[in-house]
Amino acid sequence: MAEPRAEVLVDLDAVRSNVARLAALAGPAETMVVVKADGYGHGAVPVAEAALQGGATWLGTAALSEALDLREAGISAPILCWLDPVGTDYRPAVEAGIDLSVSSVEQLRAVGDARVHLKIDTGLSRGGCPQSRWPELVRAAADSDVHAIWSHLACADEPGHPSVDAQAKRFAVAYEEALAAGLSPRRHLANSAATLTRPDLHFDMVRVGIATYGLNPVPGGEKLLPAMAFRSSVVSVKPLPAGESVSYGHSWTAAGDTWVALVPVGYADGVPRLLSNRMSVLLGGERRPVRGRVCMDQIVVECPPDTRPGDEVVLFGPGTRGEPTATEWADAIGTIDYEIVTGMYRPRVTRTYLGRR
Repeated sequence: MAEPRAEVLVDLDAVRSNVARLAALAGPAETMVVVKADGYGHGAVPVAEAALQGGATWLGTAALSEALDLREAGISAPILCWLDPVGTDYRPAVEAGIDLSVSSVEQLRAVGDARVHLKIDTGLSRGGCPQSRWPELVRAAADSDVHAIWSHLACADEPGHPSVDAQAKRFAVAYEEALAAGLSPRRHLANSAATLTRPDLHFDMVRVGIATYGLNPVPGGEKLLPAMAFRSSVVSVKPLPAGESVSYGHSWTAAGDTWVALVPVGYADGVPRLLSNRMSVLLGGERRPVRGRVCMDQIVVECPPDTRPGDEVVLFGPGTRGEPTATEWADAIGTIDYEIVTGMYRPRVTRTYLGRR
């Protein structure tokens, strides 16, 4: 059987280990693992199953369709869903026992009998109820099934940033206002970064996203195990004489006689075009530079003459063999590793699971 042209390997044992570590740090607070965007590109259902085995007690999704997919897969754990457009039919959420986030009186009416988590905007200025309208919302929710209030931190990945304390203070005020309205909600505020650095903000539950997948949002912090690797293989090898150039635009020219390997992955498979002439791969146990522009379907790698078609090419991984990491890719092009791994959910990329399932 032919090798996949591009393959993502997801280590579920790494997911379990990361979640167990995060849950231990969060204790006695509960741990919600966020599996939106198909588990940040890792596969929502397998990640959710592994996370629950690792100690998670809740799951989080952005879209209701994502939450319903988990239910259809037989996952019965509590799920919170928080972002769908106006006009969404929430009856399937009620029927499936999915909690919904609510940020306005109008939305509270729209979700009907669903159990809700009231969201207060404490300074991210994105989703959430404005502080000026919060008293009205908590009063309106007095007869609703309110499980919790929550908010989201803007700069928790920058330890010591003053906004974190400012948001925590606003959250405390919102909680007092909820109590004054007759509610007795649980609280959740901490994301991955705050779970790792701010135990005082763990409250009743933490929500861990990127840390689940082994990518630490706090530089130099807790050692986690990256769960994703990305690999392909060589399809052809040929000599390249000195003075010959490679790929569109001839952005790289060989200074001397060398050899190059063709690898069938490109920006259609999740390799950012911005990495042109700025990335390397692991080939034959060594880092080898990619020469020329990243194309839609292929890259060209400078290689030794003994390279053979079929040789494995590791584009990124946990770094344990000296291969590049998703974080290295992100740093090279000025983005975050969240974008790299989430972007690996592609039709032509085969996904394979390692570890116990």
